Amino acid sequence: MNEDELQRWVEVISVRTFKRPFRHKAYFNSRLRTTGGRYLLATHAIEINPKYVIELGEKELIGIIKHELCHYHLHLEGKGYRHGDQDFKKLMQATASPRHCQTLPSARQGSRKRKSTKRYLYSCSVCGVQYKRKKRMDPKRYRCGKCQGEIKQINL
Repeated sequence: MNEDELQRWVEVISVRTFKRPFRHKAYFNSRLRTTGGRYLLATHAIEINPKYVIELGEKELIGIIKHELCHYHLHLEGKGYRHGDQDFKKLMQATASPRHCQTLPSARQGSRKRKSTKRYLYSCSVCGVQYKRKKRMDPKRYRCGKCQGEIKQINL
């Protein structure tokens, strides 16, 4: 799907679902990472994450477009267009627009590869409580928060 097709889709969905025309620009933005799309208040443009079209297909794309059109039409009418506003919630329900988009399959795979960022392990010599830290610390300057015992570094 190219940007001309996306523009036509947004225009058609706007007229069919909202009974109002979409008179601004819709385009793909491959820099979007954590969202399926966004509505820009200043330009009234709608940006769509192209990964959603590739990985999840047309059904998910339609849901994202409906969601962003809810923001668009309410903003132009001067009504509450934010996620927490009652006008927004009512329009979402009336148009069967999704509140959130699905997580991308590629994002789910990437999250499993992450390992723990804790690199240093310290332990109380009296009560044995362990402290995991990202940054190195001088154990001589600190005491155990539980029993005020001496803290020692444990090699991982």
